[in-house]
Amino acid sequence: MTGAPIDTDYLIVGCGAAGMAFADVMIKESNARLVMVDRHQSPGGHWNDAYPFVRLHHPSHYYGVHSRPLGDLSVQHAGLNKGLLHMASGAEVASYYDKIMQQDLLPTGRVQYFPMSNYEGDGRFTSQLTGKSHQVKAGKRIVDATYSGTTVPSTHKPAYTIAPGLKCIPLNDLTRLSTPPAKYTVVGSGKTGMDACLWLLDQGVAPDSMRWIMPRDAWWMDRGRVQFTDAYFEASIANVASQMEALGQAATIDELFVGLEACGALLRLDKSIKPSMFHGATISVPEIEQLRRIKDIVRLGRVERIEPTQVVLQHGTIPADPAHLYVDCTASGFAIRPRKPVFEAGAITLQMLKSFQPSLSAALTGYVEAKYADDKTKNDMCKVVPTPKHATDWLPMMAVSMANQQRWSADPALMGWLMKSRLDPLPALMRNAPADDPAKMAALQRVRNAVRGAGGNIPKLMAQLPR
Repeated sequence: MTGAPIDTDYLIVGCGAAGMAFADVMIKESNARLVMVDRHQSPGGHWNDAYPFVRLHHPSHYYGVHSRPLGDLSVQHAGLNKGLLHMASGAEVASYYDKIMQQDLLPTGRVQYFPMSNYEGDGRFTSQLTGKSHQVKAGKRIVDATYSGTTVPSTHKPAYTIAPGLKCIPLNDLTRLSTPPAKYTVVGSGKTGMDACLWLLDQGVAPDSMRWIMPRDAWWMDRGRVQFTDAYFEASIANVASQMEALGQAATIDELFVGLEACGALLRLDKSIKPSMFHGATISVPEIEQLRRIKDIVRLGRVERIEPTQVVLQHGTIPADPAHLYVDCTASGFAIRPRKPVFEAGAITLQMLKSFQPSLSAALTGYVEAKYADDKTKNDMCKVVPTPKHATDWLPMMAVSMANQQRWSADPALMGWLMKSRLDPLPALMRNAPADDPAKMAALQRVRNAVRGAGGNIPKLMAQLPR
C-alpha cells in the first residue's frame, strides 16, 4: 500500500536528540519545510527505551534544543550529586521532547511528523502500524540523525551466550524484581554499568552481594568541574586551564594522563590500574567513593558465555551460580563509525562537532546549513570529532574540538549565535565575565596562556599515537 508522495525541503530521519536539535534551529533560522520520520511512538529517540532510573550525566540546562530550556539551573540539595546542577531524569527528557514536537514544531505548519515508521532509504518510509509507504521528495537534503547508532540495554542483544535456566536481564528490568537473587553480577563497565551499581547500592543492596565484571577500566570526567555557570566559575574555568596546561606540558601520552589526573580533570576507580577506555562518562566524587565499596571486581576481559557453573571470559573463568542474577550493561552507547563529511550533495549526516555535546553539534549544524552557502565552507566549519573508545582517544577528540572552536570564534555571526546558546555555556561564561573582577580576569588569562601552549604541543603528542 502506497500513500501519496510528500514534497518537502528536508527529510529528517530520526527524532532523537540530534534530529530534534537540528529541526528546532532550521525552523527558527530558515523558512524550510521538514518531514520527520522515527520508529518510536514519541520523539526523543533512545530516551523512549531508557531504564527507569536513568539521568543525564551532566546538567540539564546544557542539553536539548536551542530554543527551549530543559529544566533550570537549580542545585541539588541531597544525594551523591549534592551541590551540583540539576540532571534531568529520563522521563523528564522524554516529556521535554514531546512538548517541543507538539508545542513548537508542529504548530508552525512547516513540520510533518511520522512516528512508528521505518525508514527504508532513498526517501521512502513505511508505517509500522498500517504498512502504508510514502515516498518523500526532499528538495534540499535528507538528514541522517541516526548515524551515531545510540544503543541502550533494552534494545541491545548481548554478544555473549547464556545457558538455559540462567537469568540475565537488561538494566531496565531491575525495577521489576519481586524477589532478591543470591548475588547481582553487573556485566559492563560503561555508563550503564556505573548506573546499575550506583542504583543497587542506593537501594540498600550490600556491596558483598554484588559482583562487577569490568572488561576495561575507564577514565571518568569529574562532574563537579563541568558546571558552567557563574556560581561555579572558579572550578569550571580552572578545570579548562588545568587540562590545557597538562596538554601543553606533557612530553608523552603517559605524562598527559598523569597531568590530567593530577589536576582532577580525570578520575579512575582504582589508582593502581591504568585505564584503557575513555567514553566521556562523568561522575561525582561521592559516586566514585560509593563504587569503591564494591570489592568483587572481575578484570578478565569481555564475557564470552555464561554457563551453569562458570562465566567464561576472554582471559579466564569465574564461578557461576543459577541463583545469581546477571544484569547486562554491555550496550555500547555511541557506535564507533567512520567519520564522513557532514554536508554532501543532497545529504547531511549529523555527527559530533564538540566533544560529548550532541545537542550543540546538531543545532550548530542546522545553523550552518541555514546561514552558509556552499558545502566546502560548511564542512570547514563542521569537522567531525572522533568518537572515543580507547583512553588515548581523548587526545584527537580534544584536538578536533579545539580546532572547531577556533574556527567558530573567528566568525562573528556564528559566535554571536553561540553566545546566545545555553547548549555551549563555556564561551558565554568566559566572555561575560566582568572586566572589573581581577580574580576572574586572571583565571581567563591563565586559560588563554594555556591554550597557546596546548596548541603548540598537540601535534607532537598526536605523532605518538598508533595509526
